[in-house]
Amino acid sequence: MRGPTTTRRVFLGAVASVGGLAAGVPASAAGSSSTAPHPGLFMQVWQAVNDGFFDPDFRGVDWPAMRSVYGPQAARARSREEQGAVINRMLGGLRTSHTRLFTPDEPAYYQLLGVFLPRSEELRQELDAVFPEGGPHYSGIGIVTWTTADGTFVRAVFDGGPADAAGLLVGDRLIAVDGQPFHPIRSFAGKTGRPVALRIQRTPSPDSRQTVTVTPALLDGAAMFLDAMQASMQVIPRAGRRIGYVHVWSYAGQQYQTALEQALLFGRLADAEALVLDLRDGWGGASPSYLNLFTQRVISVTGIGRRRGAFTFRSGWDRPVVLLVNGGTRSGKELLAYGFRRHGIGPIVGTTTGGAVVEGFPSIMVDGSLLYLAVGDVFVDGDTRLEGVGVAPDIEVPFSPHYAQGADPQRDRAVTVAVELLAGP
Repeated sequence: MRGPTTTRRVFLGAVASVGGLAAGVPASAAGSSSTAPHPGLFMQVWQAVNDGFFDPDFRGVDWPAMRSVYGPQAARARSREEQGAVINRMLGGLRTSHTRLFTPDEPAYYQLLGVFLPRSEELRQELDAVFPEGGPHYSGIGIVTWTTADGTFVRAVFDGGPADAAGLLVGDRLIAVDGQPFHPIRSFAGKTGRPVALRIQRTPSPDSRQTVTVTPALLDGAAMFLDAMQASMQVIPRAGRRIGYVHVWSYAGQQYQTALEQALLFGRLADAEALVLDLRDGWGGASPSYLNLFTQRVISVTGIGRRRGAFTFRSGWDRPVVLLVNGGTRSGKELLAYGFRRHGIGPIVGTTTGGAVVEGFPSIMVDGSLLYLAVGDVFVDGDTRLEGVGVAPDIEVPFSPHYAQGADPQRDRAVTVAVELLAGP
């Protein structure tokens, strides 16, 4: 396996554990659970880890023994989905984030490709055979899902997406699409632009079941998170105050920081009196330098024209800011949370972050699947390791999306805290 390049090393957190964006599978990716497993995949993954995993001691795991244990299980797998599950059980033994096999049967496969493709010419060349039409575009409705013993639930709804337009709520249990059991990939494959009947249950009572009509859209894995971020921006009136709000779904690229700066300094959030910066769920990738927006000394500049009124903008954000995090706040976003506390920028609200802070990079495998591998350990301020630890909030607000009916107590509390900061000395 080729070694990582600096353009491919990005601190990201995978959302695979909670599902992701429901999507359709491009025909070239052959994304079906009935696809036969590839006989060479297991050994390719095992060897890639053997050669590239950041810890030469494999976190205390006898890596050659793992080949003996899981190799026969992978050989008995009857489908790619089953084979992938065996491989991920093996990778899970390393107890490390950024280490997982993704297949076209799951949404995170497309999301991860969308994140890395803009910064890796090598990866784009590798994917020519998989996506001949030019990238990971797929059919989806824009949700993050969460699966428990009780079923699959909506954990988050991407702002401005098809699910948002259809009125889908956080906490809705997903039962069926067009009469077939819900699947995050197959339910929407080949249905772009065509309304589908999504059967949901809104409360624990079966009487709350209803059908929601939603129209899947063709989504671009490289652009969808920026679109959702911009759609999330709003000013929330609360107690006579104006509280700005933005949800940064992905921070893997300067374009997200640029959009945030434009909104805060010149755009729709410029007149807000305080800010709630929501880093929950999605992907990481943030640079610690992004905190400079909130920590540098600020000057204001006022321009006055002959035929227009005065216009004032600031060089940075000098008003109260509240950070909103949860267990889906991972990797580069956790570096921001750490720095947020380190510099005393403002209170952190929510639950402890994911504790997923190592360097990872993706490689295309022999069957078109994607191995995401931890290739470097990460320390902050010299000796602080966030992997497996995370960043705890100042104000803890537990939240389960289980039949939440669209409620968001974490965001509500963050907005309240912002108002309280404005009322303080």
